[in-house]
Amino acid sequence: MTVEVSVPDPDVAVVAITGELDVDTATELHFQLANQLHHGRRHLVLDLADVPFMDSSGLNIVIRAQQETRRAEGSLRLARPTPAVRRIIDLTGVSITTPVHDGLDEALAEHRREAHGRE
Repeated sequence: MTVEVSVPDPDVAVVAITGELDVDTATELHFQLANQLHHGRRHLVLDLADVPFMDSSGLNIVIRAQQETRRAEGSLRLARPTPAVRRIIDLTGVSITTPVHDGLDEALAEHRREAHGRE
């Protein structure tokens, strides 16, 4: 698994994941997400376009990230999940509490709309 981070806004990080998100890689992803929160990026967008598989360990990291961003008064969005990952997100109910977007631009635009609504 590889992780690339971009910062389109000072408090927003887009975390692009490539590879399987499973028991062997979940801890690394958690570290990356915690690092973004530590640096003041309270709003995270996980780009899942290149994640062909996610097991319960990966799902747990998504749930933990949702909880940690909320504690920081931020948000978590999932973007471009592959069909297999989308199925897991939907079956477990994660998509009820965590917004899932078909496009990365859509996820960022929705974040900006919400941010301006809070001002």
